[in-house]
Amino acid sequence: MTETRIAAPVISAGVSSTTLEDLPDDIDYRHATGFEELDRVLGGGLVPGAVVLLGGDPGVGKSTLLQQASAHLMQDVPVCYATGEESLRQIGQRSLRLGLDASAMNLLADTSIENVLSQARKCQARVLIIDSMQTMTSEGLTSAPGSVAQLRDGVGKIVQFAKNNDVAVFIIGHVTKEGAIAGPRVVEHMVDTVLYFESDPASRYSIIRSVKNRFGASGEMGVFAMTETGFLEVSNPSAIFLSRESVDEPGSVVSVAWEGSRPLLVEIQALVADSNSNYAKRLAQGVDQNRLALLLAVLQRHGSLSVTDEDVFVNVVGGLRINETAVDLPTVLAIVSSFRDRAAPERLVCFGEIGLAGEIRPVRFGTERIAAAAKQGFTRAIVPQGNVPKSPPKGIEIVGVRRLSDALDDAF
Repeated sequence: MTETRIAAPVISAGVSSTTLEDLPDDIDYRHATGFEELDRVLGGGLVPGAVVLLGGDPGVGKSTLLQQASAHLMQDVPVCYATGEESLRQIGQRSLRLGLDASAMNLLADTSIENVLSQARKCQARVLIIDSMQTMTSEGLTSAPGSVAQLRDGVGKIVQFAKNNDVAVFIIGHVTKEGAIAGPRVVEHMVDTVLYFESDPASRYSIIRSVKNRFGASGEMGVFAMTETGFLEVSNPSAIFLSRESVDEPGSVVSVAWEGSRPLLVEIQALVADSNSNYAKRLAQGVDQNRLALLLAVLQRHGSLSVTDEDVFVNVVGGLRINETAVDLPTVLAIVSSFRDRAAPERLVCFGEIGLAGEIRPVRFGTERIAAAAKQGFTRAIVPQGNVPKSPPKGIEIVGVRRLSDALDDAF
């Protein structure tokens, strides 16, 4: 008979627990990035220990924006900029081109995630920027750089490093359609904040939108203008999304959308034209395509206007994407304006959700939307009856409507 002794499992001590009262006094501190628009999207600034993923198409300006933010951040805390795509000379050339004073920034050109984290710890960096996560490789994995396994393992080590050392980390990720290179979406659940660049190649303006944020509101939007000296923030985005020359033309109506934590005036354009085929076209850019079909059905049933044999095109000026139903009413008014070849009244703004029964439903932040329109000089607003404020702002007439037919009668 043989006696076998089984050793008791060794339980690692791990990290000891603590209480809220033992946390540092500066628990709500945030780093200022130098861009109020970027701070807004982040929820008020960069939180120490947060891992932020900045995604976008290659060449959209991710590296430029973060290098500008790094130059401002390093005035208060040590910053380490690690790149696996460019040489140190290229980083220096961009700094000179942008006119940045970043001579004391810690730079590293390497693709080993272990070495990057080791060097960041060695230079006591409080902010780490990794450009980009598709180029980083983790020791012990034989898969190619940019693969799903490499991305998940590398981001996992970055998150652990950020939390244990209270270091804020920016990770740049390229959005690609090639199956051989994994995109940022496979690691979105691992990071604290996910930001995406929305850029129109035909426009000089770029939009950064948060799709996930543990430290602020998701859906927040920041607007930037690309210049020869880098990005400049746009403090009044409504001005760039309103084309004053076309507002007085048939088929154009101004609305107030709510983006993140602020109102944004946008121009909704519609074009109704005779169809040259047996199937009328329905095309929407900036608004939901399926929502457009629904609105046309409601317009026919409750607005006594049929565009069955007409091509209908709807566009949001400036390449903006609106995901809320508050633009239902201005979309329908723009379609009717184009169909009848009659311009909407001058200085008119409207918003409201349209129900299937033809009713105009109130939307959130109605008072704030009206105040923003009045601030931009609009003198008349058609809004849902439930959004009519008790004390309207001075200089603007508020018209409350309950039905789509009422809105059409008042506008035209």
